[in-house]
Amino acid sequence: MAEHIKVIRGMHDTLPASMPVWHFVESTVINILNSYGYEEIRTPILEKTELFMHSIGETSDIVTKEMYTFEDRNGDLLTMRPEGTASCVRAIIENGLVQSKHNRLWYYGPMFRHERPQKGRLRQFHQIGVEAFGLPGPDIDAEIIMICARIWKDLGLTGLKLEINSLGSSDARLAYREKLIEYFSDNKDALDEDSLVRLDKNPMRILDSKNPELEKLIQSAPQMADTLDEESKEHFELLQNILNSVNISYTINPRMVRGLDYYNRTVFEWVTDQLGAQSAVCAGGRYDGMIQHFGGPPTPGIGFGMGLERLTILLEESNRDDIPAENADIYFVIATDEGIPTAMSLAEKLRDQLPGIRLITHCGGGNFKKQFKKADRSGAQIALILGKDELEKQTVGIKSLRTESEQQEVSWLELVEKIRDQIS
Repeated sequence: MAEHIKVIRGMHDTLPASMPVWHFVESTVINILNSYGYEEIRTPILEKTELFMHSIGETSDIVTKEMYTFEDRNGDLLTMRPEGTASCVRAIIENGLVQSKHNRLWYYGPMFRHERPQKGRLRQFHQIGVEAFGLPGPDIDAEIIMICARIWKDLGLTGLKLEINSLGSSDARLAYREKLIEYFSDNKDALDEDSLVRLDKNPMRILDSKNPELEKLIQSAPQMADTLDEESKEHFELLQNILNSVNISYTINPRMVRGLDYYNRTVFEWVTDQLGAQSAVCAGGRYDGMIQHFGGPPTPGIGFGMGLERLTILLEESNRDDIPAENADIYFVIATDEGIPTAMSLAEKLRDQLPGIRLITHCGGGNFKKQFKKADRSGAQIALILGKDELEKQTVGIKSLRTESEQQEVSWLELVEKIRDQIS
């Protein structure tokens, strides 16, 4: 006998029992994005590897350690997308959307990173991302953060805290880079292997290290705020004013640099202490030079990504009882084989005339008692019954599965209206 094949480590089956939470999160977030005027875009799961190498950064952990990359039959190097911004930028340049009215976009789908699996961190994870292009001011930065705050509110999530920082302009980053190189070079003996690699190529990434032995060294490092250019300072101050005006609390985290090379000016994270080591639920920031880097015109951009697995964990662990169930409305019990064609026809008529109804027609035979057990387990509110007597009289029995009310008998012609009254 062949060995049982199991799911790949770090990947996960989402079973029917979990789907109501997933659908609740997805529909809530998508409705909010639509209410702000954001439009959906869908990009391929596979992209050319160079797209991510040039956008995320060749020295980043994602590129050097985590990407699922392979050579296809034509010899092209392809990667399963580890994040969504680069694909979105590639798509808007390639399809001529940079200068169009379609400058507020969202996307949703699986991403892939070969990380060490932990609670809330999988090798295939699902992400909703939001991107806004062509808008240089802090007003759009604030709107992006406000969208997140509304998502937490409408999902009923508490305990999420906002951290913000500014990485400044390209010139300010270069000046800060030199200060970091000087500081960490003076403390080279205290650096771990990863930090030594980052020292010359991208010293800001050392600030993002999760090594607890480097915590004290990082806390004493020069701060970006000391090298910020005046324009970035004004931008950051106005962002804070807007957040204050809409009562969104935040903390300035001067060590936040984010893990991707393309960020500048505003960066932010929404964090929680309810997911163990995986504290970030949503993160993003501004990437004003990215479109030009890929051959498009100078175009500012800002966006965020949020992991759906982490949101669903937070909801499931809160033991919420207000997430809509996805049980059937009706279960059609067919107590005689001769009645199967009629029952199937009546069920289709109900679906035609009552859009959105969740109706399970019993299949697979079985006696009357077994069918009623299945009807009860389905969670349906009512059972329709078609037996030999009902078939002869051209009626259907209607039995409530959740109350003690008497069973009713309704003609086939009156069935649609009767069901409409009962489930409305």
